[in-house]
Amino acid sequence: MASSSNTVMYQFVRNSASTGKPISIAACFSVLNREAKLQGKGSHVLRKKNVVNVRMVLQQRKNQENEKELVNEVNSDVMKDFNPKVEERAAKKKLERTTYLLAAMLSSLGISSVAIMAVYYRFAGQMEGGEFPLLEMVCTFALSVGAAVGMEYWARWAHRALWHASLWHMHKSHHRAREGAFELNDVFAVINAVPAIALLSYGFFNSGIVPGLCFGAGLGITGFGMAYMFVHDGLVHRRFPVGPIANVPNLRRVAAAHQLHHADKFGGIPYGLFLGPQAIPFFICY
Repeated sequence: MASSSNTVMYQFVRNSASTGKPISIAACFSVLNREAKLQGKGSHVLRKKNVVNVRMVLQQRKNQENEKELVNEVNSDVMKDFNPKVEERAAKKKLERTTYLLAAMLSSLGISSVAIMAVYYRFAGQMEGGEFPLLEMVCTFALSVGAAVGMEYWARWAHRALWHASLWHMHKSHHRAREGAFELNDVFAVINAVPAIALLSYGFFNSGIVPGLCFGAGLGITGFGMAYMFVHDGLVHRRFPVGPIANVPNLRRVAAAHQLHHADKFGGIPYGLFLGPQAIPFFICY
């Protein structure tokens, strides 16, 4: 497999880098589509030689991260006796991870508790009179799933059309070395929480199909936000430990796909998170 890693897409990126011309998303997909058509002809040789292979990019980024961690560990062991600031920086980094972990856990527990209690009291209050709002419950939970899925498409569009465009002055903090436990890009999480709180509040204090749909939409947005925080901030960017989540194969593919976005090798794609692997044809990861 190593001999086939020098594929058309890699050559395309390499040639673009050597000529100094920027790599556009349209050009990348043009190459991907051409390769897909070639593979559709049934040529065994073409399938072997021309499959778009992103493993090289992932391995390169992984090696860079491992080398950086190794250098930091070696420098810390060698220099801590000569430079007290090294040990101080290590302690500061540990404090930052602990701070963000506490913030993530407290917010998750708080939001989960409030959401569970809100669901219970909303429907329990309606059933006290002997009425069982089956249709309203079905609509609520159906839209909660739909809203969670829809948030992925919204986040993918906003990531490409807004965060990497007019809102780059805020989002660029996420693509730079972070100083402190938080970054300016975290504001987007607060912004997305506003409509979720509004929808949940309206749905909780009112009864009927429409309030039930609003309540479900708020639940879906909230659930997506929590999943995004643990997978994106915890698993991908290691802002806090995620435990067994790191061993889930599908989530590892999601993390690897998002690493491609930060590698800036294929015009920024994929912009989505959970559907990131589907945005890369013939995606290969570890």
